[in-house]
Amino acid sequence: MKKEVWFGLTIMAGVVLAAFILLPSPSEMQNGHLGLLMLALVVVAIMLGFPTAFTLMGMGMVFAWIAYKSQNPGLAVQQTLDLMVQRTFSVMSNDVLISIPLFVFMGYLIERANLIEKLFKSMHLATARVPGSLAVATIITCAIFATATGIVGAVVTLMGLLALPAMLRAGYSVQLSAGAITAGGCLGILIPPSVMLIVYGATAGVSVVKLYAGAFFPGIMLATLYVAYVVIIAKWKPHLAPPMSAEDRRVPLPAFAEIVSTRINNKVLPGLIGAIKGKRNADVPMRTLVNHLFIALLPALTVAVIMGVVFVKVTEPVQREVVEGLESMGGGFNEPPAAEESGGLQEPTAEGGLQPPPEDPAASAALTPPAAVPAPAPAAAPETAAATPGAPLERLPVPATFWVALASVGVALGLFYAYFSFARLEIFKMLLGSFFPLAMMILAVLGTIVFGLATPTEAAAMGSMGGLLLAAAYRKLNMQVLKESVYLTAKTSAMVCWLFVGSSIFSAAFALLGGQELINQWVLSMDLTPVQFMILAQVVIFLLGWPLEWTEIIVIFMPIFIPLLPHFGIDPLFFGLLVALNLQTAFLSPPVAMAAFYLKGVSPPHVTLNQIFAGMLPFMAIQVLAIVLLYIFPAIGLWLPEMLYK
Repeated sequence: MKKEVWFGLTIMAGVVLAAFILLPSPSEMQNGHLGLLMLALVVVAIMLGFPTAFTLMGMGMVFAWIAYKSQNPGLAVQQTLDLMVQRTFSVMSNDVLISIPLFVFMGYLIERANLIEKLFKSMHLATARVPGSLAVATIITCAIFATATGIVGAVVTLMGLLALPAMLRAGYSVQLSAGAITAGGCLGILIPPSVMLIVYGATAGVSVVKLYAGAFFPGIMLATLYVAYVVIIAKWKPHLAPPMSAEDRRVPLPAFAEIVSTRINNKVLPGLIGAIKGKRNADVPMRTLVNHLFIALLPALTVAVIMGVVFVKVTEPVQREVVEGLESMGGGFNEPPAAEESGGLQEPTAEGGLQPPPEDPAASAALTPPAAVPAPAPAAAPETAAATPGAPLERLPVPATFWVALASVGVALGLFYAYFSFARLEIFKMLLGSFFPLAMMILAVLGTIVFGLATPTEAAAMGSMGGLLLAAAYRKLNMQVLKESVYLTAKTSAMVCWLFVGSSIFSAAFALLGGQELINQWVLSMDLTPVQFMILAQVVIFLLGWPLEWTEIIVIFMPIFIPLLPHFGIDPLFFGLLVALNLQTAFLSPPVAMAAFYLKGVSPPHVTLNQIFAGMLPFMAIQVLAIVLLYIFPAIGLWLPEMLYK
């Protein structure tokens, strides 16, 4: 029997043994203990291979009937069926879940647009001079493609077919190659738009928009840590990731680039401008020169547009409210309000009482205090001009930080164009054809969600349309691709919806039996501090990632942790970001490390499963480090949501 099977059987035996030892005898068992027994049986059944959704549903129905039967045996069956119908209806009427099939459909379309091969090749050449360039390009490609698709199995499988043979031919270590592919492919479940964040938001009642904004920087941080680890390993132990040879880094140039670089200049801007204005471009069409000059100037034009928009925003004048109908009060604070205009108490006028003497107009004018004199017109001119509709408003002064940023960007652009050769122009064109369309689509989807321009469902619909357009642009959109994408989307969406239905019924049964209350009492009796509770919760989730997948962990165990958060004063959003980072381990931890099995299925015969597991372990340690960094510096995840939605 294989070691993995022994490991799984040992865990199941441990769960069953712990249930028998910790639970009381059948005669003393209460409903709360039955809830804990149901939880243990569900874990064992899932590990035995039973479908998660229907296991949760079946266990929930059986134990809900037991809970109702203990209260009213005659209505137990009817109440159990009513519970099933109500929970199913509440899940199916959840608007947030509509975005799941749309995002999944977008992912399947992009997967079939054959972008990943072009993206990997262009990234490989763009990072050619970086230590461990093949592994670095693999992680970046996996992160970008996994973000667009969100389908871990598809990304790991495709990168296993493309990147693993290339890295093995280049002399890379099997462990490092496998770890880079599996860890990079799993980033899609963390970096938005992520289906996992939608599932957590629907389970915990947290805004998906805030989760997307909060998970953006932790995802980038984790990918950066992966790249930094690969670069350090490549510098420290070059035999594990040999540098690329000059021949491998060579980029073939088109005919016009060979002519211009040989006759005029090897740098793009001087060469193209010299060829356009000189007489030495007889062998090169003018249209070709102008088109490539426009492509070369795209970075400068993009920076100019971005800085122009920033300039307009930072110097935008403050609009003052113009309240129509206000008139001068004349006498200021020293003038008493008229009786008919005052809503307060009035001094009664007694008939026959003392009356004020008749006023002398000259004396009254002489005794008028200075504050009662109306202000001269010139002093109020600026306020009047600013408040007058249609009057030009003065722009705010430009802050010094803008000039610093502009100077920094200018220096960076100068260095970029100083080393911008025709070989780099060819790499840039490859990126324009693979990286930038995908990045623009992802940023458009995320931007509309994060900045409140669209709901997650509306943005997912836009992403699906973007996937259709990308597939059509790359001439991969046909009836077969559309049919496969729709079928796989329907299959995945049905699985997720039934999973939510089963989870909802299971949670209701668990609460009816009093299992949630029993766990709450046990945790609160430990008198933990918020830090201790947070550590305990993350350790439990980390350990659960070994035998279970992230879907089971969220739908089964998150409803147990979420009710405890208010007692410890923990923000569910921050807790969700920690859980999202922690659940990365569910795809990289044996024995149910699905990413390892995806990669093993497309690996050469000499690559063993143990080598893949060994390669994933350092990246699991990096994930733990990322969790610690996020806990110590919560602003990594909370700064963007607080800035956008305060």
